[in-house]
Amino acid sequence: MPFPPEFAARYRAKGYWQDKSLAQEFAAVFRKYADRVALIDGERQFTYADLDRITDNLALNLLELGLKPLDRVVPTLPNIAEFVLLYFALQKIGAIPIAALVTHRYAEISQFVQLSGASTCVYPERQGDFEFEPMIQRIRAESRTLRYCIALPLLQELLERPATLPKARLAAISIAPTDPCIFQLSGGTTGIPKLIARTHNDYAYNSKTAAPVCGVTQDSVLLLALPIAHNLPLACPGIQGYFFQSGKVVLSPTTRPEDMFRLIEKHRVTHIKVVPALLIRLINDPAIGKYDLSSVKIIQSGGQRMQPEVRLRAHQLIPSCFVQENFGMSEGMLFFVRLDDPQEVKLETCGRPICPDDEVRLVDDEGRDVAPGEVGELTCRGPYTLRGYYGVPEYNARQFTPDGFYRSGDLMRLHPSGNYVVEGRKKDLINRGGEKISAEEIENLILSHPAVQNVACVPVPDSNLGEKMCACLVLKRGAQLEFAELVDFLKGKEIAKFKLPERMLVLDDFPVSTFGKVSKKALSEMAERDAHH
Repeated sequence: MPFPPEFAARYRAKGYWQDKSLAQEFAAVFRKYADRVALIDGERQFTYADLDRITDNLALNLLELGLKPLDRVVPTLPNIAEFVLLYFALQKIGAIPIAALVTHRYAEISQFVQLSGASTCVYPERQGDFEFEPMIQRIRAESRTLRYCIALPLLQELLERPATLPKARLAAISIAPTDPCIFQLSGGTTGIPKLIARTHNDYAYNSKTAAPVCGVTQDSVLLLALPIAHNLPLACPGIQGYFFQSGKVVLSPTTRPEDMFRLIEKHRVTHIKVVPALLIRLINDPAIGKYDLSSVKIIQSGGQRMQPEVRLRAHQLIPSCFVQENFGMSEGMLFFVRLDDPQEVKLETCGRPICPDDEVRLVDDEGRDVAPGEVGELTCRGPYTLRGYYGVPEYNARQFTPDGFYRSGDLMRLHPSGNYVVEGRKKDLINRGGEKISAEEIENLILSHPAVQNVACVPVPDSNLGEKMCACLVLKRGAQLEFAELVDFLKGKEIAKFKLPERMLVLDDFPVSTFGKVSKKALSEMAERDAHH
């Protein structure tokens, strides 16, 4: 979905869009900062020049294998250097990665391949006790487009084997800066995630503009424990933003607090990205007192709203740090609390957008602007916010206003300071530690169980994860179903583990709203009461 010509012209005139591919943007970065250390993974260190050389070689080997510009690639890799190297190699050949996660399984990955027409999957041999190869081969057998299945050992071989193609082959590739450089994934409420085509123009701008707002300089050291492919770790400002500033990125293969503390102390980490659930784990871990964490300046939190007491406790334990709230979406628009905002504004709000041409309207159910201070649905447009999801015109007609504002489904109000406060959401998602779960997706799966007559999945507040999912069921007459049976049934649907319900509530009937719709609000309250008994 292209930006309308008059908007594109304005974004170019104002310099937001540079009309360069990410490959061109980072070619300049890799040259300019050649000798500086860019990436650390365990004992492995890569300078900017190393990244350039290694990704040239990988890009040429991928071309020789048969990958082409605009090929879709689904990488499901953990936080390892190979992921970063693959990302920049794909940019050099103009292929488009899809921001899948290592936790995704058959249900998700087969959807991504089908929706995007992917030619390639890249995956570890195993993650925990799960073997990827049989699943990927099954998807390949069912797919018309999937041709290349690259397990991690093959990727490592392609990284190390000297390329036989001449480097001129890369220079000859032309990449349109208005083409997608990545497909991010929406937390779509309809069960199937939607593909968000982020363009080279808007994604570079997204990262460059977010970096100074987060105090990123050449001396910054970022610790990444959240999944790299997510928008926040990759581009807000993420790996891209730190590289633009010639900073350093340290990958953490785990979110175990003690492992993270060790890395912070060892590398004098200045910036950490968290979701509130991870920060809660970190500040409640007894090991926090055993390490020198005084280098930490900014803890950037996104994915869901943080309780002020978590922020205050983090500051007590790590006095050097500022916990910076942000509200971002893979669709684009980013809100950040500024480092120089007054204290009470920092504690109460999720910030404000990063670009003068970010347009925000809070509207009521009829699409009318609400009065300042009133709660409305966030609708937005701007130089790095999408104008439509990939390949779903009828869905786009509902999700975007006629004049191109994206209807986010998030409820906000304007704070007197000019910042915004998140008040909840209209859309039917459960936010489990920053991973958004579509209630409808899980409800449809549960409905296929022979004992279930009706189902509603609702969020229940959780002090660590923010929300957990409770499956509320009405069973068929005479039927019985244990919670463990339900979970086993859902595991058979091969979905990501974080989508499994963590509680179950069986009712004779569902409460309904005045419109005769099932009242999820009432169900949530019942589930919460039930959880306390």
